[in-house]
Formats: sequence, structure tokens, C-alpha cells
Amino acid sequence: MRVLAAMSGGVDSAVAAARAVEAGHDVVGVHLALSAKPGTLRTGARGCCTIEDSRDARRAADLLGIPFYVWDFAERFTEEVIETFVGEYAAGRTPNPCLTCNEKIKFEALLDKAVALGFDAVCTGHYARLSVVDGVPELRRSRDEGKDQSYVLASLTAEQLRHSMFPLGDSLKSEVRAEAAERDLAVAEKPDSHDICFIPDGDTKKFLETKLGQQPGKLVDAETGAVLGEHTGVHGFTIGQRKGLGIDAPAADGRPRYVLSLEPVSGTVKVGAAERLSVTEIDAKRPIWPSEQPLLGPTECVIQVRAHGGTAEAVAEAEGEGIQVHLRQPLRGVAPGQAIVLYRPDTEGDVVLGSGIITTTR
Repeated sequence: MRVLAAMSGGVDSAVAAARAVEAGHDVVGVHLALSAKPGTLRTGARGCCTIEDSRDARRAADLLGIPFYVWDFAERFTEEVIETFVGEYAAGRTPNPCLTCNEKIKFEALLDKAVALGFDAVCTGHYARLSVVDGVPELRRSRDEGKDQSYVLASLTAEQLRHSMFPLGDSLKSEVRAEAAERDLAVAEKPDSHDICFIPDGDTKKFLETKLGQQPGKLVDAETGAVLGEHTGVHGFTIGQRKGLGIDAPAADGRPRYVLSLEPVSGTVKVGAAERLSVTEIDAKRPIWPSEQPLLGPTECVIQVRAHGGTAEAVAEAEGEGIQVHLRQPLRGVAPGQAIVLYRPDTEGDVVLGSGIITTTR
């Protein structure tokens, strides 16, 4: 096949590209320039979109003997990912920008351009397993459970998955690094990128305040209605947050308080005891079904609401243009705006049944 290898400059995408070459595909490497400030240098182990990363990607492509290009998607990344991220927090929701980036940039903008140029597939270094049986894609968890990225890929449509390749799905991270060293790839020991690539210092609250300014409001006890303090904006909080609330007086029972709800219109942040975070019902919108078929009636599954952790057994059902989920075990810290991914348990790696964006919890 003609394969476009998305090369971030890290070890995973470099090895994925190498495996595509070794498999006999006609491979071209491409690095996505996503930063509006392309001169930015890498800071520590954060990020994946700096000028140093593009140079690392080019060196890997040169070693593999494949053509290499840099495509400028910075404007679209700003509109689709950064502005969406800021807008969601302003509305009191908690988005996952990596999931949005995969959906809107790597597997919409990039894949659309690749197909238009005659490529059959886009190859990435994501840790997930993918197969297509009778034209129906099956996206599964990777062999390396600690690195599994099926959650942030679950927003991809069936058609996008048909044009995707994830060569690392059956590998452990340690095996990928060892292979990179054997291939003399300079990125073999390069640290993984962490946190949010467009917030290199990791201070999300400060970043949002520079975008949204200060919007003062009240911290309120959810049970008594008592005002416990003030804050500079609901965008500085997430459901389930415990630290950094800015409350001086301890709770009457001496136990810690947690953020229970956010009301951006009134600027109210309600806090309370941990047990009030427990959720047993979840509604989601924008369902995506990799098999192109919604659930047929109530379906036993395992759901996940965060990229790492936040899983529970559940019964899910397609409800019109949404998904309704009843959890068999309560979960805490479930926030509107997060993605919910439905899995069918499988010995070869749980299969993604579908996904949606959480709207309400009970």
C-alpha cells in the first residue's frame, strides 16, 4: 500500500514507520507543524510539536530512507483543538484535547489530505490493535495495557479506521524502545511527551486564565448553601478536584471537600463530600460506532471515562442520537465533556463498541 506515516519526532511513530517500511509498503513520512510558534524549543519531556521534534522526525525518516515532509496544520489545530478546549472549560465542561486532536487533525484533516493525494492509509505510533473483518473495523486495546490508547482513538469513524494502521498494537513499550536502539534510531531513549502539548509548562489553570481572564464567582457548600470563599473563574476547576480550592476553613466533619458541580452562568462552584461524587447513570451525545451499527438493545460492557483509569462494568443502550449508560459500580469524578468509551471484554484485547461525549450524570 501507499502509506503516509505521521511522525511526531518520538520513538513510537519512528518505529511504526520503520515497521511499515519493513512490511513492504511505499511509505512517506510527514510531520505535522501544529504550533503557532514554530520556533518553540522542547521543554523537559512535555509536548510533541516543537521544532526539535520536527528535526528528530526528519532524522528518523532519513535513516529509514523515505521521503519526508512537514505539513502546516497550525491554524486548523488552533481552531479545532485549542479553541474548542478553551470553550469547553468556559462552559464548565472537561474536554480531552488529545481525543479531539486525533479526531479533527490526525484522522480528519491529515487523512483527508492523504487520501486525496492517493495514499491508502495513515500509519501512527498509537498503542491500539486494529483489524478489519468483512469490511467492519475492530478497534481493540493494545497488548501493553499501561500504554493503551484505544480510548483516545475511539472517536474515529469506521471509514477512518479502514484507512488507519497502528503497527505497535501488539508490542510492549520496552520492546519498541529496544527495537529503536537496534535500528540505530536516535530517538530510542527520547522521553515520552506528557500532558497537553500546547501547554508546555503543564499549568492548565494559568493557560485558561490568559485566554478567558478572571471571572470571579463563589465557592458554595452543596449541602448547606453556605458561601465558603471566592474564585477567579469556573474554568479553574474540574469535577472531582480536591486540591487548590482556596477554601480556608475545614469542613465541619473535618473531611476534605471536592468539586461537585460547575455553574458557569452564575459563576458558582459547588463543593462537598467525596461520596456525593458517586455516579451510576451517564448520558452521552455524538455516538460513534466503529461497526457503523448502534447497540441493539441493552448491552453489557465495560466503560471508560478517562484516558487512564475510570472504568466500570455497565449496561449501555443507544437512545436516539445518544447513549444511556447504567453503571454496575459507582464511579467518581465523572465530568460532562469527557468521552465515554464502551468496550466488549475480549481475551485478545477489549473491543471498542462505541463512544460518545458525556452530557449529564446522576
